[in-house]
Amino acid sequence: MSTAQADPGAPSSAPIRTKRVLPGFTLSLGTTLLYLTLIVLIPVIALILKGAEMGPARFWAIVSSPRAVAAFQITLTAAVIATIFNALYGLLMAWVLVRYEFRGKRILDALMDVPFALPTAVAGLSLTALFSANGWFGAVLHPAGIPVVYTIWGIALAMAFTSVPFVVRTVQPVLEDMDPALEEAAVTLGARPWTIFTRVVFPAILPAWLAGCTIAFARSLGEFGAIVFIAGNLPFRTEIAALLAFIRLEEFDYNGAAAIALVLLVFALILLLVSNLLQYWASRYREGNR
Repeated sequence: MSTAQADPGAPSSAPIRTKRVLPGFTLSLGTTLLYLTLIVLIPVIALILKGAEMGPARFWAIVSSPRAVAAFQITLTAAVIATIFNALYGLLMAWVLVRYEFRGKRILDALMDVPFALPTAVAGLSLTALFSANGWFGAVLHPAGIPVVYTIWGIALAMAFTSVPFVVRTVQPVLEDMDPALEEAAVTLGARPWTIFTRVVFPAILPAWLAGCTIAFARSLGEFGAIVFIAGNLPFRTEIAALLAFIRLEEFDYNGAAAIALVLLVFALILLLVSNLLQYWASRYREGNR
């Protein structure tokens, strides 16, 4: 009997194994889940359980006390002010970094990451020194009746400083990936620059811009180190919710600290959900325009 020989040119029926960069899916997934459990899930679950121990009546009494309500109002108001500023400034900065070429562009681009690398306490001390009554900027603003230090404007300033990179770094890659043919087509149709921006560019970057603003708002709500120096921490005036939780810990009032922190956690989870929905919308929008 003759034995059939396989054609060396015929494609092999053996399954092709895809090489992965990481050593193995099981090991990589297990390490990731272990890190997520130890660093994120266990502290969050412990906070929720601590808040559940006190009961609804005690929890509501803590979070609805006049001092806590004032702290929440100050935190939310300052975060809204900082987010509005970052929404405009971050969009403008991303536009400048993408659409223009000039000397020092790379330095300016690198400076956008300084709030990520700079310790928040150092940022707070620097802002306090600059905007105090005898500081570089405060010496001009304070005589004009515009105090910044120990006011809600100082809190908003510290929040804006630490959260502005989120807007810039979210919008910047979307602008870089935009097809210039869309704007060129609008120009050939006689559209003016402002019309091109509002009808072509802005709708394309809107989901990413909203996602960046949402993340910046969430970051502002949780800011602590940069604010404690410039705010003055005056109850009912410049005391933020994170600082009030810290004060309750120093007073060994763990239930009070847990209740305040739990409210901030709920805000953070809601904003995280909104951010993920906006990013999903952005991905669907880009896929629909391809």
